Amino acid sequence: MRKLGTTILVLVLSGLGAIAAAAAPKPADQPRTMEEVVDRVITNENRASQQIRQYSPLVETYIQNLKPDKDLGYVPAGDKYFLGRADFTKGVSLVSLTDTSGKGKKIFGSIGNFFSFALQFVPDGFLQMIFIDTNGFDKQHYKFDYVRREFLGEVRCLVFDVTPQDKSGKGRFLGRIWVEDQDFNIVRFNGAYSGNGHSSWWFHFDSWRANVQPGMWVPSFVYSEEKDMHYNLTKKLDFKAQTRLWGYNLGHASQEQELSKILVESAVQDDTKTSNDLSPIQAQRSWDRQAEDNVIDRLERIGLIAPKGDVDKILETVVNNLEVTNNIDVEPDVRCRVMMTSTLESYTVGHTIVLSRGLVDVLPDEASLATMIAHELSHIVLGHRLDSSYAFFDQLLIEDKDTFRHFGFARTPDEEKAANVKAIQLLNNSPYKNQLGNAGLFLTALTTRQKEIPNLISPHLGDRVPTIGDLRSSMPVDQKQNPQMIAALPIGGRVKLDPWNDHLDLIKSKPVGTVAEREKMPFEVTPFMPYLTRYGADASKPIAASAATPSDSKPGGASASKP
Repeated sequence: MRKLGTTILVLVLSGLGAIAAAAAPKPADQPRTMEEVVDRVITNENRASQQIRQYSPLVETYIQNLKPDKDLGYVPAGDKYFLGRADFTKGVSLVSLTDTSGKGKKIFGSIGNFFSFALQFVPDGFLQMIFIDTNGFDKQHYKFDYVRREFLGEVRCLVFDVTPQDKSGKGRFLGRIWVEDQDFNIVRFNGAYSGNGHSSWWFHFDSWRANVQPGMWVPSFVYSEEKDMHYNLTKKLDFKAQTRLWGYNLGHASQEQELSKILVESAVQDDTKTSNDLSPIQAQRSWDRQAEDNVIDRLERIGLIAPKGDVDKILETVVNNLEVTNNIDVEPDVRCRVMMTSTLESYTVGHTIVLSRGLVDVLPDEASLATMIAHELSHIVLGHRLDSSYAFFDQLLIEDKDTFRHFGFARTPDEEKAANVKAIQLLNNSPYKNQLGNAGLFLTALTTRQKEIPNLISPHLGDRVPTIGDLRSSMPVDQKQNPQMIAALPIGGRVKLDPWNDHLDLIKSKPVGTVAEREKMPFEVTPFMPYLTRYGADASKPIAASAATPSDSKPGGASASKP
């Protein structure tokens, strides 16, 4: 018998986090002077730049143009979205997954040509921000000034200011680096490339890495921002952007687990006298389930669906609450999965409900989450089915770049309308019936912002966030009565991802106290500030980065030196 469950979705306004780690070197290997530290950093960074080229992670960049607002500071004024797979075989480039008109063509652009007079961003430029310098990161081209020690999460770091040597050329990094103090790998760098040209600009950025294996730190998050950047004499640019990378170990983790699994075979039981044959109805259900499993498995293998985990269990608890209170009993059981992308979308694949990470991120509370799930559950209850041809395995053998053209789970307008009506019925009988005003507030906020964030709300595989007009007009909430009411969270407000194995977890953050109106930032881009930990350490820590703890102490007591 099903029982009601409870999920706790903690309101947070902090960024994503990443899991990290590294094996400590032997004491004899520790550098004794600052010069030796710098030499170790240079060697490790050049090795890391080569090491990353053997991987092809998925790369997602979301950009929001900004405009001044007298009450809120800056607000979104248009957006851009890119999703592709990194290709380092011939430099730094991306194979696009979102270019459905160009048959997945590669998007090329020089490192410096991030921006053109036609306001076109080049995705390769944002990917370049995972590298400090691929052509001469050494003492001949840079000078290193020690600043202090500082903690990033649990990882103690040495902080250096890095500046190009005179006449070292354009495109050199200018800024600050954080170096973990065990193996001396760079875990964060913040600044810009020097030397803007007449037709190209270098953007400021903050680039983070995660320790996913012993001694291995991989690029994970990049935040970029520009304010009042003038170009073409009379024009200026204001924007914020987030770049995420994941899927480094795509497909390998499950293979390793499969080969290391211990299987205990039970004795064969003679079931010839039991009812094992399938009726035609059961056979059709089994066939549909095979199509459903094929699609989900394929999307997981290419990194678009997260492996099953704790976030799925929370979503399934909400499904259970809706089913119990509405006496719903469907076969086969309803499952939930999370799509890895930041775009706001939801859809069903057979009896599997899929919500995007971006949608889960911005939902302010459990009632709003239940509203999204109720809409998709209604499609299942109403019998809106998946194309069963996906049960044939040859239908899954496609190139990654063709995924968004090959798969599509959007519903017809009539099916969407019927699901909206059914969702209201499910919610009015559910434990969330007295909290639907909050969900209505979320939908109203989304409607208000939709013209400014068209790419964020444009789905790749499913449908846009359901409007559910009756819900928006029912039980309205006066936000002025409670200034702390949050209509929607910023992007990255609830879920963190592991860039190595693609696992998702809910962010655990300390309460933020009173929130000013301009701090609420619904559907907006915010900086990354992950709580770094070393590989193998307990990851159940707050995600907000710890405060810096400056110290004047230096390795071996050596004075700061310059190359």
